[in-house]
Amino acid sequence: MTPEAELLKEVPLFQLLDDQEREQLAAKLTRVSYAAGATIFTLGDPGEDLYIVSCGEVEMYFKNDTGERIVLEVAHRGDFFGDLSLLDQAGRSASTCAVEDTEVLRLERRNLEQFLVQHPQASMDLLAAMGRRLRKTVEKLRHTASRNVNEEMEDHRTIVQKSADWIAEFSGSIPFLLMHVVFFVVWLTVNWIKIPGIPQFDPYPFGFLTLSVSLEAIFLSVFVLLSQNRQAAKDRVRSDIEYDVNLKAELEIAHLHEKMDRLTCDVLLRLDELSRRVPSAAAPASSASVDRPDLQPVVL
Repeated sequence: MTPEAELLKEVPLFQLLDDQEREQLAAKLTRVSYAAGATIFTLGDPGEDLYIVSCGEVEMYFKNDTGERIVLEVAHRGDFFGDLSLLDQAGRSASTCAVEDTEVLRLERRNLEQFLVQHPQASMDLLAAMGRRLRKTVEKLRHTASRNVNEEMEDHRTIVQKSADWIAEFSGSIPFLLMHVVFFVVWLTVNWIKIPGIPQFDPYPFGFLTLSVSLEAIFLSVFVLLSQNRQAAKDRVRSDIEYDVNLKAELEIAHLHEKMDRLTCDVLLRLDELSRRVPSAAAPASSASVDRPDLQPVVL
């Protein structure tokens, strides 16, 4: 069995074929090689071929309105791509490039049509692959600009970062302040006023209290700084998201301006056409009144 026919066994679209049918289909495939970084086809190119990866990796991507490169899928050995444009004969819906040195098998549209006519059950495999790719595309587009900055940062926090956030949040609360007020009042009362049965373990000038407060301030400042650094990173993410949203809004406004300009141009052209037709329609009526001298104006 030829290497092309062996490869077809790994492709879900052609797994239902027997060996003879794979050999017949493999004879219609064309092997094409691409160097690393080479473009196989770009967005909008006419699509007449289906590609099957023989070796290497192929990246499928496109750029959204903000210029961000969105990777839809990375195809490996046994994966196929280029099926959408092949079916509807429209332009390519994404661009593809070889991540590394890659070999692909190219199948022309007419050969695929003959194959699907002979094996209609393979159409379901083709539709399943297209649906899986569409789901990935929708999921990626859903997170391009309309992201939640809190979700972006919360998902990647470590235990230390979560502890720092909690300590920084608690240290700026009213319960934290009241707890320290009660603690200091009790400490100073016990060590300043002699209470029977309670020894003064830290008499004036309260050296142990000073040491405890200094250590608490040091550790607390470290946790607060860690939390502030995370907040700064969150602010950067928020600013990036706001920039993306503003840029998309600006592009949408520009598109609306273009549509309004086209509509205005169409309206002006129609008005100009109507204005040209009106005098030509009124001219015969005026000439008819001139040709009939028996029609005299009535004077009231």
